[in-house]
Amino acid sequence: MRLLFLGDVVGRAGRAAVVGQLPGLVSRWALDFVVVNGENAAGGFGITEDITQDLLDAGADVVTTGNHVWDQREALVFIERQPRLLRPLNYPVGTPGRGANLFVARNGARVLVINAMGRVFMEPLDDPFAAIEAALSACPLGDQADAVVIDFHAETTSEKQAIGFFVDGRASLVVGTHTHVPTADHRILPDGTAFMTDVGMCGDYESVIGMDRDEPLNRFLRRIPAGRFQPANGEATLSGVAVEIDDTTGLARAVHPVRIGGRLSQIEPPFWA
Repeated sequence: MRLLFLGDVVGRAGRAAVVGQLPGLVSRWALDFVVVNGENAAGGFGITEDITQDLLDAGADVVTTGNHVWDQREALVFIERQPRLLRPLNYPVGTPGRGANLFVARNGARVLVINAMGRVFMEPLDDPFAAIEAALSACPLGDQADAVVIDFHAETTSEKQAIGFFVDGRASLVVGTHTHVPTADHRILPDGTAFMTDVGMCGDYESVIGMDRDEPLNRFLRRIPAGRFQPANGEATLSGVAVEIDDTTGLARAVHPVRIGGRLSQIEPPFWA
């Protein structure tokens, strides 16, 4: 099974990169399943129903989110009727939407996607370890799911890495999102789970984590806001991770970063060349 995960889509530049390039990647790489984190897609803050549909139409099978999921208030309503948009699993009981769901890939495989959020330097949500454990127990890899993907939206590298080892051998991929900078530690953990601490963003890297650099610089230098953060709108880099999953075990056989376009060094998975 061929799976692609794309990092946080930031603003118009990120949307244009995903919508413009993903259909070709799905065809060229014969992708079976695509997950896109879209929580910064609407002007850098949140996601709308129209943008969600644009990402799905481009080839995403699931759109995940994070701490900005409710920044566009319409999300509180439309998420209930859109099963392919996930919010963090460990929001309190009664929060609209769902944090995990089972989907069918293009090759017929059953893919469980879990979206959870960390608590270190983040909002004080419910325990993500317990929430993920419950989701995996309800739909275990190799039984009710042929593959399991976990988007762990968190600030610290330590919490992301801890989640990776916590589910090693029980998930196909654990990928960190939120910090918008791709890490260099993509690997397969000892028991077969592909892991990357942060997949980076789909956005303009000539920026401060996707935002036009003037206002962030002003706030660091003067400590006084002069305006709103605005997404940078130069050419975006499509940042993600590619995973080859064993159809028998549901564990990873290969993992490789993806960076296409924009300012970062370009890299594509050699096993899909």
